[in-house]
Order: sequence, then C-alpha cells, then structure tokens
Amino acid sequence: MKIAITGATGQLGQLVINALLKTTAAQNIIALVRNIEKAEVFKSQGIEIRHFDYDNVESLAPVLQGIDKLLLISANEIGRRTPQHQAVIQAAVQAKVPYIAYTSILHADHSPLGLAQEHRETETLIINSGLSYTFLRNNWYNENYLASLNHSLETGILYGAAREGKISSASRQDYAEAAAKVLLGSNHDNQIYELAGSTSFTMTDLAAYISKASHRSVQFQNLSAEEYQQALRQAGLPDTLVNVIVDADIQTIQGAMFSQSTDLEHLIGRKTTNIQTQIQNLLA
Repeated sequence: MKIAITGATGQLGQLVINALLKTTAAQNIIALVRNIEKAEVFKSQGIEIRHFDYDNVESLAPVLQGIDKLLLISANEIGRRTPQHQAVIQAAVQAKVPYIAYTSILHADHSPLGLAQEHRETETLIINSGLSYTFLRNNWYNENYLASLNHSLETGILYGAAREGKISSASRQDYAEAAAKVLLGSNHDNQIYELAGSTSFTMTDLAAYISKASHRSVQFQNLSAEEYQQALRQAGLPDTLVNVIVDADIQTIQGAMFSQSTDLEHLIGRKTTNIQTQIQNLLA
C-alpha cells in the first residue's frame, strides 16, 4: 500500500510521516513536496520523494499514479486554498486514487471562523468527487498559543482578545498521530472526525499555567479586537496572519474553539497532550 502525504516538509507533514514510520515501512510512504531540497531527510530514511506543486495543475495527476491513500494537508496560502485543493482532488480522481483524507477544521460545517469557508468548500469538492474520504477536522494546535511564550515571560503579560472563552486545543503531535492511525487503519471511509483536546482552558488559565511552570508572574490582558490587531501589526506580523489570529480569539468568545468530542483521544488511544505539559517541556 502506497500512502502519499502532501506538504510533507511542513510541521504537521513531518510529524505524520514520523508517526507512519512507527508502524509501516518507509517504502510504503511517498512525500509530496514543492521543494525537493527541503525533503532530503526523507530520502535518507528510504522514503520516496515526488515533486508536487499545487499551482502546476497539469503535473499533479501523473505524480499521484499508484497511490492508494492520499493525505491532503490543507495548504497554507489563505484565500488560495480552495482552487489549490480542487486541483489536487481533480488530479486524484484522474489518477484513480481511491481514498483521500483531508485536514479540515473543527465543526467545519458551521464554524464561524473566517478560515472555515475554504474548508467547507474543500469538503464539498471531495464529497462530490466520488472518492472515499475521511475528514480530520482539527481544532487549533497548542503550539498556536505558545508562540508568544518568551514574550509573555519577558513582559509578564499574555495578550489576547478571547476573554474567558474555552479552548480545546491539542498538540500538533496528537493530530499527526490521529492522521497516521486513519491512514493505516480501516473502517474510516466516509467518516468525519471532530478532533479536539481532552481538556479545555481559557487564556486566564494559560497565563496561570505559564506562571506556575516558570515561577514568574504572568497575567492575561484581554484587548479589544482593534487593540489586538494593532499590537500584532506592531510586532511585525503580516495582515493576513493578524486577521486569522484576531478572528480566532473573537470567535473563541462564541465557543468556536471549544469541543467535548472524544474522537481524537479515541483515534490515538490516549488522552491528548495538555498544554501544561508542553509549557513545562519548553521551559525545561
């Protein structure tokens, strides 16, 4: 069985491949990458590398020849995802790939997040393609909330705009293990999994976790959407990313990041990695 992973050199893609290697041989895995040079580590592991550029539509179907299962990790170019994903899906149909798994977003069918629209469109394209599929509706990563850890420690302030909204995030490793289990397992055809953390926290909780692990005082300061946008821009973040971050916090207030689904822990066979553990590991 040949399993192909798009975006294989990305953070999630690499973790999925590492998870697959624990259970299946390297020759069963194909890394689909835009930049061959970044994929040299796969070659040393005995993994086949194939050049795969979403924007070179005519080249995609030949690259997918002989693939039994395809993991489409959502592209990172917000606003261009739907046409890029459509090109991959059409190529999979042309290459007679029987099955596709797609990393979507939590509650994609009704999520208020601005990011959700492209995921909804992609899910519809996959359903209409006739391919067997699994939708891995990933919630936010713990890592998203720890990117500013050093800044919070330096200033004693954790900034955000989520008020006391609950967040059911999990580690990127957890989501990668779930994807690998689905790709190597059976009985996942035409299934939708809502993947979220086993526990939830608020930004106030997160500040307390950081304080406890670091033995420093860190407080959560809630900003308005406009204030948070301005702060992120001043920190040098591009507008596209600023808009995603602020939208996520505002929608967290409305419950967009909260879930009581146990799909993720059932797939990986354990409780998900709590954010306290990751904070402790980062500070160790």
